[in-house]
This record gives sequence, structure tokens and C-alpha cells, in this order.
Amino acid sequence: QVQLVESGGGLVQAGGSLRLSCAASGRTFGSYVMGWFRQAPGKEREFVAGISRSGGSTDYADSVKGRFTIARDNAKNTVYLQMNSLKLEDTAVYYCASRAGSIYNTANANNWGSWGQGTQVTVSS
Repeated sequence: QVQLVESGGGLVQAGGSLRLSCAASGRTFGSYVMGWFRQAPGKEREFVAGISRSGGSTDYADSVKGRFTIARDNAKNTVYLQMNSLKLEDTAVYYCASRAGSIYNTANANNWGSWGQGTQVTVSS
């Protein structure tokens, strides 16, 4: 498994943008599919976006389609989440996750093997 460290969270006004990064350790980053989840207070952790091992395929939750973009740079062992047109309801702790295999859009958090510590994103009005 890889070790994951997120960064890039913060406070942003509604309509603004943030880019989250997730740096992975190890030389096998390219063999894992990657995903972003988020968890708001009192709510379950929810799938946000996933990306295939090559980066050629992605999937998104309906709530973020057209606003968020997931990408990865296997040479830098990093996955990104570009978040545009942020809304109040995007406020949450954002986690990156990895899993072996080829399925990159499973929304069940139990199917993901490694997790970062999370980064807080707060959208204000």
C-alpha cells in the first residue's frame, strides 16, 4: 500500500477555486487507481472523483460534475483535485484514497485500501 498526504485545503468564498494535491510514497503509485472522498460533519464519507491508473479515465459524483477535475501525474506520484465554482455544500474534509485493481469509481469507502489524513475545505458565503 502507499502512504498518502493531502495538501491545498483552506478557506475560500463561494464561487472560488482550490486545488488539492495528494502525494504518494513508494515506487508503485502507477499501479493504483486513485480517488477523492469528502466527509462533512454529521455525514458519511462520500465519493467525489476517481481516476484510472493511467489517468485516461475518470468518474465523478453527480454533485461535482462539471465543477471538479481529477488528474494524476505518475512521474510525480501525485493526484490532484481541481475544484471550481465552489459551493457552501462543498465544505468538508477531503481525503484521497488508493486501491489496487482497475475499478476507480467504487463509491464504497470500504473498497479503498489506503487513506490520507484529510485536508479541510471551507466555503464561505
